[in-house]
Amino acid sequence: MTENTDVVVIGGGYAGVMAANRLMQRDDVTVTLINPRPTFVDRVRLHQLVGGSHDAVVEFREVLAEGIDLVVDTVTRIDAAERSVALACGGTVGYDYLIYAVGSGSADPGVPGAAEFAYPMGSLEEAERLRPVLDAAPATAAVTVVGAGPTGIEAAAELAEAGRAVTLVCGGVLGPYLHPRGRRSVAQRLAKLGVTVIDGPDTKVTAVSRDAVQLGDGRRLPSAVTIWTAGFCVPDLALRSGLSTDTLGRLLTDETLTSVDDVRIVAAGDSAAPSDLALRMSCQAAIPLGARAADTVLSRLAGERPAPLNQVFAGQCISLGRRAGIFQFAHRYDVALGFHIDGRPGARIKEFICRSIVKYLADEAGKPGSYGLHRVPGGAKRQQLLQAKRGGAPATPVRAA
Repeated sequence: MTENTDVVVIGGGYAGVMAANRLMQRDDVTVTLINPRPTFVDRVRLHQLVGGSHDAVVEFREVLAEGIDLVVDTVTRIDAAERSVALACGGTVGYDYLIYAVGSGSADPGVPGAAEFAYPMGSLEEAERLRPVLDAAPATAAVTVVGAGPTGIEAAAELAEAGRAVTLVCGGVLGPYLHPRGRRSVAQRLAKLGVTVIDGPDTKVTAVSRDAVQLGDGRRLPSAVTIWTAGFCVPDLALRSGLSTDTLGRLLTDETLTSVDDVRIVAAGDSAAPSDLALRMSCQAAIPLGARAADTVLSRLAGERPAPLNQVFAGQCISLGRRAGIFQFAHRYDVALGFHIDGRPGARIKEFICRSIVKYLADEAGKPGSYGLHRVPGGAKRQQLLQAKRGGAPATPVRAA
């Protein structure tokens, strides 16, 4: 009689759902997905939820394979020695293998007044809290978006297109990832929408009050609604559970995404730090990492050596309202190129990508093992970085069996 293997996946985001679906290739594997919400959050659309053009949620039945046990709860601790996780509602769930895919959320601003008067939007609940605040504010009310990464740019453009008076405070450079050509294109689109962009030295926010933000250069900007999009952090579950993490709290793993502490724990998505050289927090990284994490577990069950990480990036796609966007092409190792597609074609590409994300998950649910983009060669850059980090010698972490 074949022994059954229990795999617990913590987190039902892009990485966790991909991993859970992919594990269903084997009939002798039982998969339990633990997630704090009963619906899947399409995080790449949270700016649309804030702007009122999308609800940013998908029913799990549309993206999760049949046979996966969905537990709506929060994991409070991982007991690696006992191979179990404790749940907030009480009780524990045992596992033979654990996939750690807890994702990321809004970072603590660490700025006086920000926690009291600024609204983050890194999670579904935060975006849902922000939406009625904006709806209640007069159409002419000053809205300040802090942070000029993709989330900040998308939120600013979405709200400005809806007629809001928006100021985008960059705290440095507009769109740090973008090539200068792409940055100019984004700046032009924001200007056309009427967004006031404040960038350059000393533009970091130093304080937030109920009706204003203070900048490092001494300027005080009136702000009826302040939206905080500067930075992401990961949950501290791994740290609280006594597992090794990087300085941001991401679970430290080797190149097969296996925890440096325990061969039975595998990480994926924003909360993973393979070889302490974590990838950019993004959906673009999360889905392939979810597939790789599942493949690592499946390889061990088959008595095979897991394949190492082989990550490819295509660039960065940013919506600039509903009628424009930009796709910034990049090297496979995630450095922007001079080429981009903007305007209406950029918007169409962005929407196509957003739809494709859900489709990738749904296709994997319908046919586990069908996804294959995580196997596309990523080039030699990561290996060069690993060699430099290790000083030419391979790392050999000690793990628990």
